[in-house]
Amino acid sequence: MKALGVETNEVDIKPACLQMLKDIDHPFDRGKKVYDIAFENVQAGQRSAHLFRLANMKNALVMGTGDLSELALGWCTYGIGDHMSHYNVNASVPKTLIQYLIRWVAQTHQFSEKVSRILLDVLATEISPELIPGEHNNQPLQKTEETIGPYELQDFNNFYITRFGYLPTKVAFLAYGAWKDKTKGPWPDIDPEKRHSYSLKEIKQWLHVYLNRFFKMSQYKRSCVPNSPKVGSGGSLSPRGDWRAPSDSEAAVWLANWKNIPDRDDK
Repeated sequence: MKALGVETNEVDIKPACLQMLKDIDHPFDRGKKVYDIAFENVQAGQRSAHLFRLANMKNALVMGTGDLSELALGWCTYGIGDHMSHYNVNASVPKTLIQYLIRWVAQTHQFSEKVSRILLDVLATEISPELIPGEHNNQPLQKTEETIGPYELQDFNNFYITRFGYLPTKVAFLAYGAWKDKTKGPWPDIDPEKRHSYSLKEIKQWLHVYLNRFFKMSQYKRSCVPNSPKVGSGGSLSPRGDWRAPSDSEAAVWLANWKNIPDRDDK
């Protein structure tokens, strides 16, 4: 922000978080190292609550931080958390496209050399909510992609299922053709060490996570998201845009088809 010349302000939310943990009689307030979902969401909620009240004071809008990938997987704190804003600018932009654009801005020097270095450092940082104490060397303990899967695979799954309605068996077939060998085929401008291959077993594993989270767990969050623009050809998950679905839907039909995907590459 300083490198871009943007006004910066900092508000310490720790006192408010500690007060809420005390008010709800959370074990952490009694000295116990309990880092459950309530502990995490107290922080996520306070961040957003402060932003909304600051927006009131300044006659401003709170811009959403979530993207299409997070909406698809329900990876956001419902209500007063990163789920809510006045306008969700990235709701139809997948995580991988955001990463690609950041890399392009840095490598083409759209801003200063310092900004380019910072942006590349951001890209190299582990994706994490950072809502529980980190490990040594100040590294985050929470690693998002270890829980919900590699964003590059989940963005692939989301595109072919929501855009074309392909069944899981076909999506897995396409994914295996695209990801089975990182040395084959054209790549966008990504460092070779950042390129990945996935076995059919891995593709099947993370596709199951996607199907369960998308169809069974997350629609209630998408049903009440803020307005957002539609960007690109991948569609939007805004209920006022491309996607309308009941919040009590099930993933059973999709998972039944998923079972037909082989577990091994040689089948």
